[in-house]
Amino acid sequence: MRASRLVSLLLLLQNRGRMTAAELAEELEVSVRTVYRDVEALGAAGVPVYGESGHDGGYALLDGYRTRLTGLTAPEAEALSLAGLPGPAAELGLGSVLAAAELKLEAALPAELRDQSRRIRERFLLDAPGWYREADEAPHLSAVAAAVWQRRSLRVRYRRWQAPQVVERRLEPYGVVLKAGRWYTVAAAGTGGEPRTYRIGQILSLEQLDEEFTPPAGFDLARHWQEHTARLQERLWRGKAEIRISPVGITRLADFAAQAVIDGVRRGIREPDGWCRAVIPIEDLDHAESQLLRLGAEVEVLTPPVLRSRIDATIRSMAMLYC
Repeated sequence: MRASRLVSLLLLLQNRGRMTAAELAEELEVSVRTVYRDVEALGAAGVPVYGESGHDGGYALLDGYRTRLTGLTAPEAEALSLAGLPGPAAELGLGSVLAAAELKLEAALPAELRDQSRRIRERFLLDAPGWYREADEAPHLSAVAAAVWQRRSLRVRYRRWQAPQVVERRLEPYGVVLKAGRWYTVAAAGTGGEPRTYRIGQILSLEQLDEEFTPPAGFDLARHWQEHTARLQERLWRGKAEIRISPVGITRLADFAAQAVIDGVRRGIREPDGWCRAVIPIEDLDHAESQLLRLGAEVEVLTPPVLRSRIDATIRSMAMLYC
């Protein structure tokens, strides 16, 4: 355990440069005192690590020192193989870079791990887009990614859903996110604006400006995206419905329903006849009606009464067409 932690500490200093004992302790999830002991152990082992006091102090490696990538375990080699996304990397203009990096990594692996890594790539594939969805064309993706890398502002013409549909914005793009086969950028509109999400495929034209920007201190793309999606879900589900659903209906539900709906059914109460009584979130009456009608006779709406009446009226109208 300690040997693994020492390697992690060494790689942190190698990849990030100078770090304080407190920063290392937070990353390694240990006490500051443990960091002091580990740094002493690295020094005793011949690693040229040194510490500086003061406001800008911390621990660092002697300039030019690099350690070879060794000691990978089989699970680590598998994880590295599964982490590769050749399709999205190519869309970002990084396909050749990724291929070169994989070759270098493969060359650094021992023979047995090299074979295992190759087997993983042959047998597992991550396909990000959802079923029955056309590919999201984003011709300005590489330009947005370049602006993210270079911290450069953009002037864009953007198509949105509400009027006016085409707007012009000056954006400071903090990061790029791939979600279910669609590319988004988290960007501030203007200097110091609140970060918002823009679908890159909706950008009509783009101009990179000769203006650098600095993201807000402490901005974390992954955390921001998680909070953004949580807020989106809260706004999306505006009501609830109580239903009875058959075992067959539950199976079909998994093919098209949102996770929140599936979770609601999983928390439901099983009845003696095998059906499940559950409360599920709904967006609105129109969406709930169309989604629940897809299950046919495998679901019964109990409440709200207005949704039950709408489905009843739709079924009667359909019956008149076929009787």
